[in-house]
Amino acid sequence: MPRPDKKKRRRLLWQKAGAIAFWLVVWQLAAMGLGHGGLFLTTPLGTLEALARLLPTAGFWHRIAFSALRILAGFVLAVVCGAALGAAGARWKAVEVLFSPLMQLIRAMPVASFVILALLWVRSDNLSVVVSFTHVLPVVYAGVAAGIADTDRQLVEMAKVYRLPLSRRLRYIWLPGVFPSFCESCAAAMGMCWKSGVSAEVIGLPDDSIGNALYRAKITLTTPDVFAWTLVIVVLSASLSAVAARLLRLAQKRLCGEVNA
Repeated sequence: MPRPDKKKRRRLLWQKAGAIAFWLVVWQLAAMGLGHGGLFLTTPLGTLEALARLLPTAGFWHRIAFSALRILAGFVLAVVCGAALGAAGARWKAVEVLFSPLMQLIRAMPVASFVILALLWVRSDNLSVVVSFTHVLPVVYAGVAAGIADTDRQLVEMAKVYRLPLSRRLRYIWLPGVFPSFCESCAAAMGMCWKSGVSAEVIGLPDDSIGNALYRAKITLTTPDVFAWTLVIVVLSASLSAVAARLLRLAQKRLCGEVNA
């Protein structure tokens, strides 16, 4: 007899599969209704056929490597800098006052406006690094600052009274308090950095990038390729978000000795 938790997970899996199937049917019907040979909206099968045509080509994988390396570089830099600035802002009020307006400005600025400005400073090849960095930075900064603010102050005071070493304070008080909020911010930032990074490529049009291929498919009215590249972006974003979440859970287990559900 399957356990209740397994039955619940199986039922949830079937529900998700049913929801996906429903929207695939809606997509198919919408494409058939618009007609014009899929010029305005290709079918799911047309998207898969375009993807199958792109997969064996070297250019396809070269574009993925080109964009992924730059977007992930921006993400990693933003995580490191955001964590450091968030910790500094929580420790020193002057740092928070200094950087808060900048973080709010970055959050409010449209991606297109920032990309156009960034093109004045950097080459188009490195544009996605800069844009991914700037749009992930405030998310991680806010996550770390919130995690530090939510840390149990009684435990902090107790550590001061008993003069616990800094290494033990970090492992048993600060890291367990910060990690949940930090993990949530990183998971949200991963999807955000892909959207902002590819948007930057669509505007800057660096050679051999995913954004360049997406734009070329659009102006040549190769609609199946537009949907195929969009599917690639979604899969890459979801896959790397899952990998990042897994690595963060392993890091939490190793550093804090626990993993939140």
